[in-house]
Amino acid sequence: MTVRSPYSARLDRIPVTRRSVRTGQSLTRYWEYGDPGDQPTIVMVHGFRGDHHGLEPVVAHLEGFHILSPDLPGFGESEPLGNVHDIDGYAAWLNEFVSSVDLAEPPVILGHSFGSIVVSAALARTGLRAPRVILVNPIAAPALAGPRGILTRLAVFYYRMGAWLPERLGFALLRNRAIVRMMSVTMAKTKDRGLRRWIHNQHDLYFSAFGNRGVVLEAFRASVGNDVSEFAAGIVDRTLLIAADQDDITPIAAQRSLVDLFPAATLEILPGVGHLIHYEVPGQAAELIRRFLADDPA
Repeated sequence: MTVRSPYSARLDRIPVTRRSVRTGQSLTRYWEYGDPGDQPTIVMVHGFRGDHHGLEPVVAHLEGFHILSPDLPGFGESEPLGNVHDIDGYAAWLNEFVSSVDLAEPPVILGHSFGSIVVSAALARTGLRAPRVILVNPIAAPALAGPRGILTRLAVFYYRMGAWLPERLGFALLRNRAIVRMMSVTMAKTKDRGLRRWIHNQHDLYFSAFGNRGVVLEAFRASVGNDVSEFAAGIVDRTLLIAADQDDITPIAAQRSLVDLFPAATLEILPGVGHLIHYEVPGQAAELIRRFLADDPA
């Protein structure tokens, strides 16, 4: 069963085309929103275990922009990489994706959650450049450190079991609806019952669309073994960090420390929301993005 999106009326006004491009040895599927003549172009990179659908609520509030939103390799409709799904592999993929779509001007690049690490690594290590960078719910500190480290280690064990068990049992564990729902309930902060129901339905529909068990384990290791702070000093492009005061993944103190590591970054904190800014308050995030892109540093 599919629950109707509260943002569908907005999204329906924006033209969308499903496209694909070869990146290295694999096929990347991506969705183009808006008119290519609209500027600037924004390339959006979603988070771990999701696909392009997760960022559609933000797209719905950015009418008038040209947006390209790929599924990460190994997730959604994109094929796995031809090599290891580590942070260097994903960074190289993003650099090649931007080159392959053949844009007239370098795009603005946005990353959410794990996508914030992929974007940061690509900008710091591959020579990718962007006129502006936007990181939503950035992973600001090592996931295995601090008060949430024990929970992260339990998650590591869960993914290892999913890869170790026989195929049928491994897939059943990784796609277990009760575990997916527990994660969704934990992260959702909204009190709106209708919105919570839709968020849970989104995770039910798209959180288990991965290529194989190996991809999930490799990508998970990349997500917990790296964070944006490793790459921040090497990102010279103007950057906007959009964080949440109830984020269960990265505390606000870490976000305030992170922004100081960038040569040119601004931190905006949204109240009353957690790690699901893109689902719960996409309109507020889009407004911050519009202001950031309209701001003339001169």
